[in-house]
Amino acid sequence: MQIQNIELTNFRNYTNQSLALSPNLNVIIGKNAQGKTNLLEAIFLCAIGKSPRSTKDKDLIKWNSTFARISLNIAKKIGNKSIDMYLFTNQNKAIKIDKIGIKKIGQLFGTLNAIYFSPDELKLIKESPDERRRFMDIDLCQFDKSYFYNLNHYNQILQQRNKLLKSPDPKTVKDTLPIWDEQLATYGASIIIARLKLIENLKVHAKKIHNYLTSNAEDLELSYQGYVAESENELKLLLLKKLSENTDKDIHLGYTTVGPHRDDIKIMSNNIDLRSFGSQGQQRTASLTLKLAELESFKSQLGEYPVLLLDDVLSELDTSRQTKLLEYISQIQTLITCTDFDFDIPHTKYFVNSGKIENIVKNA
Repeated sequence: MQIQNIELTNFRNYTNQSLALSPNLNVIIGKNAQGKTNLLEAIFLCAIGKSPRSTKDKDLIKWNSTFARISLNIAKKIGNKSIDMYLFTNQNKAIKIDKIGIKKIGQLFGTLNAIYFSPDELKLIKESPDERRRFMDIDLCQFDKSYFYNLNHYNQILQQRNKLLKSPDPKTVKDTLPIWDEQLATYGASIIIARLKLIENLKVHAKKIHNYLTSNAEDLELSYQGYVAESENELKLLLLKKLSENTDKDIHLGYTTVGPHRDDIKIMSNNIDLRSFGSQGQQRTASLTLKLAELESFKSQLGEYPVLLLDDVLSELDTSRQTKLLEYISQIQTLITCTDFDFDIPHTKYFVNSGKIENIVKNA
């Protein structure tokens, strides 16, 4: 999968910019606050429908403008696709795939597959399980639209169950909970089974990649933390049992304590739990490993690599790991932002200044 070209209109600090991209390494160079990250943000927005940096679409629109537009042309193994996304200050975004409007964000998933990595992604390892669940959910939504459907329904049911748990009438709560528990367990089992398959896929690739990045000095092991079972039906029955056993506890706390919304990924290196006890260097390398393992997982699931978006990642790595990273991604379409780039590897440089691509230099 490759992005052939991108057009931006009134997006962040870009007024009007059209750019053809190389199928391999694209290096976006410029000083801070010139628009390097904005370019990557626009691409990832077209992949998952949400910005990795802002929760409000209107914040993505250029100052004193009423709308923004992003257009991409994508070459895929199964044929070419186009995405047009319109953002407005006073209404919801509008999205077209191949010039045909879509009604639900779930229809966007899979049109463009992309992986985004920035220094902020270090929180994937060291912060709360929310970050690691989000990591799994973004991947799985791009793989499988049914996962997005199941996750969306699960979250709606969870919200209703939590609202019920706060009711002042305990009898009504206990009489009504089984209705919500049945649905929660059904969708929850489907979500966990999909996550387990993802982790099994990722762990194989992560082990090899981490050995490569650390020159075999460190190992990496991934495992899923949560309720598991041999089959989806067994898992549903287990979740129902645990929900029932925790009813009094949930009523007391006012929220649901059982289900995939509480699960996590355990990340171990040389018998150290990196989430709590890893050094910053170890956590940084592990987060990079997970992102590269994502690449391989996408390839094995979909038959082609996604687009890789690396925002100011080189500054966080030592020279050895910079070189290893660039060697690893040399045949994958990658956009990487930095303030300088001096590596003897085929690439195309794009110089950004105040929201404009001023000149392009190709180093074949």
